[in-house]
Amino acid sequence: MNATQDNARTTWVLLADEGHARVMERRGDAGDLVQVAQWDDDAARADEADLRAGPAGRRAGGGAAGARGAGSGAQPTGHVTGSAGVNRLEHEAELFARRVVEELERAAAGRRYDALVVAAAPKFLGRLRQQLPPQVAARVVRELDKDLLQLDPRTVTERLFGG
Repeated sequence: MNATQDNARTTWVLLADEGHARVMERRGDAGDLVQVAQWDDDAARADEADLRAGPAGRRAGGGAAGARGAGSGAQPTGHVTGSAGVNRLEHEAELFARRVVEELERAAAGRRYDALVVAAAPKFLGRLRQQLPPQVAARVVRELDKDLLQLDPRTVTERLFGG
C-alpha cells in the first residue's frame, strides 16, 4: 500500500462492554475520532439483584423460610436463583456481542472501514473474538482489553493514536 492509499484509510474504533458499544471513525492519519454508531442492550446491563428479585419473589413458600418447612426435604434455592440471574446476564451479553459483530460485518461488506481497533472490557473482548468472522478479523489492527466507553472522542484519539 502506498502513502496516498494509507492516508485515505478509514479506521473504525469499537469501544464496548456487555451492554453498550460505540463506533468511532478516523479517516487518514490525522484528526480526532468522530462517533458514527452506537448500540445499547439494556437487558445485558440489568442489575443482578433485579433478576434475583423476580423469580425469588414468586417462589412458593417464600424462599428459604418455606424451604425449611416440616418434612419438605427442599433445598434452599438462593444459589439457583443467583446462578439463573448470572446465566441470563451471560446470555444477554452473548447476544449483544453477536449483534455488534453482525453490525461490523455489514459495515465491512459495505467497505465502510479498512482497519478496526477494538477496545473492550476484557470478558466482552473474548466474546467478540470468538464471534468475529474472517472478513472482520482480518481488519483488526489492534486490541485493548480495557473499557474506554466513558472517554470522550479526543481522549480516545490521544490514547489510541497519540494525539
